[in-house]
Amino acid sequence: MKALAIAATGMSAQQTNLEVIANNIANINTTGFKRARAEFSDLIYQVERLEGVPNRGNASLVPEGAHIGLGVRLAAIRNVNLQGTLTSTGNQFDMALTGNGWFQIEAGNGQTQYTRAGAFNTNATGDLVTADGFPVVPAITIPQDTVEVIVNESGNVFARVPNQTELQEVGQLALATFANDAGLTPMGGNLFAESEVSGAANTGVPGDPGFATVRQGYLEGSNVDPVREITEMISAQRGYEMNSKVIQAADDMAATVSKNIR
Repeated sequence: MKALAIAATGMSAQQTNLEVIANNIANINTTGFKRARAEFSDLIYQVERLEGVPNRGNASLVPEGAHIGLGVRLAAIRNVNLQGTLTSTGNQFDMALTGNGWFQIEAGNGQTQYTRAGAFNTNATGDLVTADGFPVVPAITIPQDTVEVIVNESGNVFARVPNQTELQEVGQLALATFANDAGLTPMGGNLFAESEVSGAANTGVPGDPGFATVRQGYLEGSNVDPVREITEMISAQRGYEMNSKVIQAADDMAATVSKNIR
């Protein structure tokens, strides 16, 4: 009975859907996190009757065919790269992006990766790094005796040092944009890597056309909407239950046929 296999694909799809929703909810307070959405497509169809063929010799054509779908499959898990809410932290090394773009980070393997999480700090040598210690690209070093760091919307980084009235410019933040942000490969730790489908990184300065501006002292929160996620979770649960009911009904029907045969 095909209904058993079809409903099984439906249960598997709703289980995957629930796992995606669970990950969204788990990261509701993760800086710069972008919610994901599971997308599905139907499987192949079994043809019982073709449309457009004559119903008998040289007779009228059949206007409609009969195709039985064989279930559903996972097509993609898409990151929804919408702007998250900015939260004031008062930390001079916290930076949020308003608009399109990604901070560039040198990961542990030397590869440049990308993040929206601007919770930066300095290491022992004064280099600007992420919470996991990965340096920002291009490298920015804060002088050891700095009493204040100022970052403007264009990503220019200035340091105020003792006995100097003028601010000292110590670096320039650079951002990257992609033709297809959804095609970036998630690496964990708020980092993403370039892929063939994301397109090559297009680098530029904050505030340039097509690039975000920088807000110092703020962090971008996740774009997870708890009400939406709860609603989608209930929908996934109901879909799973309905598919399980189909399996139960198909099993009961098969049992009835088996009894009649005996």
